[in-house]
This record gives sequence, C-alpha cells and structure tokens, in this order.
Amino acid sequence: MRAVTNERWNIILAFTAVYVIWGSTYLAIQIGLNDLPPFMMSGLRFLVAGLILQCWCSWKGESLPDKKSIWRSSLAGVLMLVGGVVSVAWAEQFMSSSLAAIIVTLLPFWFIILDKKQWPFYFSNKSIIAGLVLGFAGVCILLGFGNSSLHANHSNQVEGILVIFCGGIAWTAGSLYAKYKPVKASLLVNGSIQLLAAGFFCILISWTIGEWNHFSFSGTNTSSWMALLYLIVMGSLVTYLSYLYLLKKRPAAQVSTYVYINPVIAVLLGAVMANESISLIKIIALLIILAGVLLVNLPKYQLRST
Repeated sequence: MRAVTNERWNIILAFTAVYVIWGSTYLAIQIGLNDLPPFMMSGLRFLVAGLILQCWCSWKGESLPDKKSIWRSSLAGVLMLVGGVVSVAWAEQFMSSSLAAIIVTLLPFWFIILDKKQWPFYFSNKSIIAGLVLGFAGVCILLGFGNSSLHANHSNQVEGILVIFCGGIAWTAGSLYAKYKPVKASLLVNGSIQLLAAGFFCILISWTIGEWNHFSFSGTNTSSWMALLYLIVMGSLVTYLSYLYLLKKRPAAQVSTYVYINPVIAVLLGAVMANESISLIKIIALLIILAGVLLVNLPKYQLRST
C-alpha cells in the first residue's frame, strides 16, 4: 500500500515538474539573457547537465554505445537542442518570454508537416486538417492583428520569430531522426550524449561569433547565474528525468498534455514576474492555437483510449 502511495506522489510531482518547470524556463532564459549571451548560456547549460547525467550513468554502470550510435545521438541532440531550445534563447533577446512560448506552441504542427511516413493518416483525417488551419489562423491573428503584443522598438523581432519557426523545424527533424534511426543505448545515456553534443556545438558557435570577447564573469549579476543554475538543474535534469519517468508510468498521450500547459504557465509568469503585458489578442491567439493542437492530437488520443 505504501509503495502504491509513493508511486502516486512521484507521478504527481513528475507532472508538476513537466507542466510548471518547462513553462517557467522561458522566463528563466530571459533573466539569464540580461548578462549571458544566448549561445554561451545555452552551451554552459547543456554541457554541465550532460556531464552530470553522464556521471550518473557511469556510476550506474551504463556504458557508452558504439560510434554509430554516438554520432546519431549527437546529430539528434544538435538538431533538437541547438535548433529548438537555443533558437528560443536567441529570439528572447528581442521579444517577451510569453510571446516566444506562444509561438513554440506550433511545434505539433511541424510534426504533421514533416513526418512524411504518416501523411496517409494525417491528411486523410478531417480533424487534423482542421487543426492545422486553426493553428495557422491563430498565428495570423497574433502576428497580423496583434501588433500591440510586439515590441516595436526591437527591429530584430521579426527575425526572432522566424528563428523560432526554423528552430521548431529543426527540433522536429531531430525528433523524427531519433525516432526512425534509433540508437543502441538507454534513454539516460542517449540524453547525456545529446546534451554534451549540443553543449560543445553551442560553445563553438559562441567562441566563433565573439561572445566570449565581450563577456565578463565579474560583471555578471547573481540573478543571471541563478537563472543558468535553474536551467541546468531544473530545466535540463529534473524535468527531463521526470518526462522519461512519466513515459514509463503513463500513456504518452497523457504525458503530452504539457503542450497545453507550458504556454499558459509562461504567459502567467511573464505577467507576474516580468511585468509582461497580456493583451486580449495574445490570449485569443493562444486559445485558438491550443484548440488547433487539440484537434491535431484528438485522433491519436482516441486511438490510444480504445
């Protein structure tokens, strides 16, 4: 009886981590950007998290896979983490964390468009097509009619939005590559390789574009270091492990509900802690996009429930 109760509490805590922490990382990224350049901050985040995870795997006796598997994991990690996560960090230099979170909500739509093997199922289902159209309409409302939600004083904001779009495509491509090119390694070992590869890649880019030339450790505020620590421990370790744990304990369709919660958390935290405005247009666009995501996933939920 005690074991059942403990597992129930573990599941509740894991869901809380996936819902709240992933939603809060948008604000943590923006706080870190006050003093830390995006590629440097992301590189340190991934490298430290990857080293901690790899040390844990070594302590548990899990060995590295073959070279081919390491290469595949590294490629998937660079596409997903550098493309998906770092694109958000770069874009948040020019936009609010809540706006970035709303745009990232489009991620499920990229899977529909890019997963060619599933096209016969996707494009034969009216619910999925309706979801795609609804999601596109939400983005048009947000970007076309919701100019008040954008900061006009940032000339690079349009580029930031495009970078997040491209980052979503990279995340999707990496996820599909990992799905169709599986590696011979445990999830934890695979995750550590992905984090390390993404970390080294970010540090290389950071060094190449000169971020280190204009950076001062002594001039970095404590709040930025605390944000980085939060991203390492909570964003890249606790939440990641919670996500893996939930996939073992609960149906994937139930676990994927974080897609609906993260942007809401990001918008609320941005308003409360960073004084970001929550315009009516932004709320309407968010609700429309989430409704589109729900329609896209509805056939999958129905299949799994049967």
